[in-house]
Amino acid sequence: MKKKFLLSMFLLTSMLAAAGAPAAYASPAPELNGKNIVLADLNTGRIIYSKDKDAVVAPASLTKIMTVLLAVESVERGEHELDEMVTAGEDCRMGLDEESSSGEIQPGEQLSFRDLLYCSMIQSASDACNVLASLIGGNINSFVDRMNERATELGCEITHFEDPNGLSNNNQTTAYEMFLITKEAISHDYFMVVCNIADVTIPATNMHEEREYHNSNSLISPQSVYGGNRYLYTGAAGVKTGYTRAAGYCLISTAEREGLHFLAVVMGCDGWLNAHIEDYRNFEDTIKLYDWGFSDFSYRNVVDKGTPVYEMDVELAQDNAKAVLYPEENIRLLLPRDTTDDDIKLDFHFTETELRAPVKAGEVLGEAVVSVNGEVYGTVNLVTRDEVDLARSEYMKHQIHDFFSNRWVIGTTAVVLTVLALYITLRIRYRKARERYLEERREAEIRRRNRRRQQEEQRRDGWDL
Repeated sequence: MKKKFLLSMFLLTSMLAAAGAPAAYASPAPELNGKNIVLADLNTGRIIYSKDKDAVVAPASLTKIMTVLLAVESVERGEHELDEMVTAGEDCRMGLDEESSSGEIQPGEQLSFRDLLYCSMIQSASDACNVLASLIGGNINSFVDRMNERATELGCEITHFEDPNGLSNNNQTTAYEMFLITKEAISHDYFMVVCNIADVTIPATNMHEEREYHNSNSLISPQSVYGGNRYLYTGAAGVKTGYTRAAGYCLISTAEREGLHFLAVVMGCDGWLNAHIEDYRNFEDTIKLYDWGFSDFSYRNVVDKGTPVYEMDVELAQDNAKAVLYPEENIRLLLPRDTTDDDIKLDFHFTETELRAPVKAGEVLGEAVVSVNGEVYGTVNLVTRDEVDLARSEYMKHQIHDFFSNRWVIGTTAVVLTVLALYITLRIRYRKARERYLEERREAEIRRRNRRRQQEEQRRDGWDL
């Protein structure tokens, strides 16, 4: 089979070169203060930047993302309702001290399920998380067990929770696994509604007057405790801040502009309480990451399903037709703007080493794998668009050739030819022997006739005497 390799490489690499890939950046990633960082493309789930993403760290209040995810999922399953009134139990203050973030919820206080979600995410109220955990799990410990089960379901191997709010330094995770958890959480519409609220008013309860809370996420809240509106960011949405002395200042957030959609996990940053500086590096790092992502990356269709990318010779094809291969679908990638051809590699893999007619339209004959600096960025099936018909005359020739190419046919033919040759040889020898015999018979008959003639002549001569 002859493969039009150069043609294929030219077509695909031409498209890819116009798009670029995250292997050679137009500008380097910004210098960041955070110890553990992930920047991901939410449209594809691909990480485009990371820093010590697998190091074991404390999640602090980022723990509440898992707590609220489980709470939202319980509503989606119909186990609880947003308007359901919940009475706080005696364990609502478990693990809290005077410095813990709190909604000032007291045992016996009644709040709606919805308001408990607001308190947990917007005020980062650890007591609200305890109330939700006790309600959903039956008790806090059982709920924490479910948190760990859900983390495993999401592909986490290191993450382990021992409380629903992050107050314990025994909780552990990684930046990458917080990305996995958050990616799942924000896929639930109501979770995103809750974590994206800038300000909320909690109605008066049986034990407390009306409360007003401002989201601690300064990217979306102008009244955040972390610097007011100095960190407001256009296109930002959600998700959660966190701080303990062990964890440092943390922030998980998303941002979307002009079709680009990022999720940033920034952990282990400096700020007022741990570094005695007025700036909060978790917000600064996040803004730097987003600015870099929006300025240096763009989406491109690097493989177009309407453009043929490969030709394959087809044995026994009518009019020597080729199988023209097309991508089964487009490959759209988020890529840096200045990628060179050398950064991109394209590998073809085929299901058949030889192709023989007839070939059906829409048949999958292989795949094209696009990689950048050794990292696979996309794989797409290669399919035929048109049918390749069988040439009858070529088929007959091929069948005859195949028949006489079989070993048993060759062996049988050799035996037959040998027998035939022996038969012909024997036949010739027989004919020669017969001819000699007949010749001898003729000669004997001639001699016999001659003797008779002589005898008759002798008798006549005797009578004449």
